[in-house]
Amino acid sequence: MAWQEGSVTRLWKAIHTAPVATMAFDPTSTLLATGGCDGAVRVWDIVRHYGTHHFRGSPGVVHLVAFHPDPTRLLLFSSATDAAIRVWSLQDRSCLAVLTAHYSAVTSLAFSADGHTMLSSGRDKICIIWDLQSCQATRTVPVFESVEAAVLLPEEPVSQLGVKSPGLYFLTAGDQGTLRVWEAASGQCVYTQAQPPGPGQELTHCTLAHTAGVVLTATADHNLLLYEARSLRLQKQFAGYSEEVLDVRFLGPEDSHVVVASNSPCLKVFELQTSACQILHGHTDIVLALDVFRKGWLFASCAKDQSVRIWRMNKAGQVMLKESFLVTGSQDCTVKLWPLPKALLSKNTAPDNGPILLQAQTTQRCHDKDINSVAIAPNDKLLATGSQDRTAKLWALPQCQLLGVFSGHRRGLWCVQFSPMDQVLATASADGTIKLWALQDFSCLKTFEGHDASVLKVAFVSRGTQLLSSGSDGLVKLWTIKNNECVRTLDAHEDKVWGLHCSRLDDHALTGASDSRVILWKDVTEAEQAEEQARQEEQVVRQQELDNLLHEKRYLRALGLAISLDRPHTVLTVIQAIRRDPEACEKLEATMLRLRRDQKEALLRFCVTWNTNSRHCHEAQAVLGVLLRREAPEELLAYEGVRAALEALLPYTERHFQRLSRTLQAAAFLDFLWHNMKLPVPAAAPTPWETHKGALP
Repeated sequence: MAWQEGSVTRLWKAIHTAPVATMAFDPTSTLLATGGCDGAVRVWDIVRHYGTHHFRGSPGVVHLVAFHPDPTRLLLFSSATDAAIRVWSLQDRSCLAVLTAHYSAVTSLAFSADGHTMLSSGRDKICIIWDLQSCQATRTVPVFESVEAAVLLPEEPVSQLGVKSPGLYFLTAGDQGTLRVWEAASGQCVYTQAQPPGPGQELTHCTLAHTAGVVLTATADHNLLLYEARSLRLQKQFAGYSEEVLDVRFLGPEDSHVVVASNSPCLKVFELQTSACQILHGHTDIVLALDVFRKGWLFASCAKDQSVRIWRMNKAGQVMLKESFLVTGSQDCTVKLWPLPKALLSKNTAPDNGPILLQAQTTQRCHDKDINSVAIAPNDKLLATGSQDRTAKLWALPQCQLLGVFSGHRRGLWCVQFSPMDQVLATASADGTIKLWALQDFSCLKTFEGHDASVLKVAFVSRGTQLLSSGSDGLVKLWTIKNNECVRTLDAHEDKVWGLHCSRLDDHALTGASDSRVILWKDVTEAEQAEEQARQEEQVVRQQELDNLLHEKRYLRALGLAISLDRPHTVLTVIQAIRRDPEACEKLEATMLRLRRDQKEALLRFCVTWNTNSRHCHEAQAVLGVLLRREAPEELLAYEGVRAALEALLPYTERHFQRLSRTLQAAAFLDFLWHNMKLPVPAAAPTPWETHKGALP
């Protein structure tokens, strides 16, 4: 696989009869060793694409393979569930030695620069130094923790890590979550890293990049930590699998950072521009919710450990832990008001040695069931609470006096939110609806229906004229308050969208869901409006150009321009203008024959639409006549979508033919009647002279 391009360069079947548990490349990157759950070790030639060796003899799962760093020695090491290390000769195709000294699974192998010494670590809490020339253990070092990885350090003095004398030193990473440096000769620990706070800090992998001078470790929480090799000072952090994202918030005065609360006691702060991550430890159980205040410098988190913590971010983007004022709601049906010390609000205050423990100033029982959401009004004088008892309540701060109750939802409430512009409260409920309430008389102003499941979060956007909501159906919806219309549905998540937050300028939104994804959305309303305006202006210009071409009888350019607009009615107008010309047949045929093939294909598609209407079928039949007369059958069959077009044209063409046949028959009958009708000739009236003549005696 080419990792830089993200593409697979070679794929083959490993022939193992069970899953492959481990693999390793040799120093030349031409051989690949694989260890399987079937107890087999196989070696593959990457260049020539075939298997070179098949070693058997390991009982159980082979979970570790490693090549000797000297490619000329052609040695392969493996370890299985029997805790033994086997040395295989690629040249002799045999097992040279079985090294038995560990009592539990061997987790890593490391080799010295000269290739004569090997270090092995295991979950039996020991590391062993091996002499590869005699295949004997020369030193056993108890490290008092289950070691997942051990790395041999370069043989050079590093005073910051306690490496002061020449000799063999190695670095261990294990279940205690700290990196430690050991002297092989004495078996003493010469350096121990500070213990990280919080659970889930066990280290599962560790590797040293000599050229870059960094140490990379992986934690049990799937986070990657990058340390400077000579001081083990933390340089970068990479957040791994987030599991279920429960809440997200923008941070910083310019919304430059994002804080994510996932199914973990740790918080993850990302810088949007560089995606740099900082992992915050403090809670001892899963973090449930977040909120940001004071222009983004401070944010609060609450967790299942029944604690609420306040964090401050400095101008450099570093986050430090604080605890202070907050309004909190809990499963105990109470709301607590915590005072905020002035020192915490000062930007010049240096970080203290520890968090400040405070007492609640006010405690008020507000609901009969769990309180799921609390919100503070923009003027800091009102508090809204939403509960599982299907009601929201309005309270006056700081005494927490009840002002009114909002009743109307059929199920519990998940979110309450004040409008930034009007005296309106929005509530989101498990009944799948969003309601807007008037703060003055506590009446329901509007109800928004559209989610198929519980609405988990709601937020005002566009200066209070629109609502953004997220639900258990994985959808994010944008509503216009004026007409109760859902103007956009964003379908990008595959599970419950717990987290929803909008930036201060309302130009970005952030969502986090149970599908472990955090998505940053950008408001493209202005861009779409500008694009639509530009498109309309272009349409006006093209329409004027089309009118000019028709007036000048430049039919070829007019027809090409109309086809490029992809508007069947406009193309129909051009065809009708051509057919009104005295030399219509010749002009139409000459114009169509000069079109490109893709333009003829578009004309054929338009004919399908025109042919369904008796008023426009003559233009469609005229175009079809030209194509059928002047195009070879094999060329017509090569047109894109020609079969579907013909299938759609045939029934309507037959119907038009039958209608015209009936009209022709009726006209012939009228003509027959006209020629065969005999009208009686009226008799001539007698003259006066004839009358007088007849009267003589």
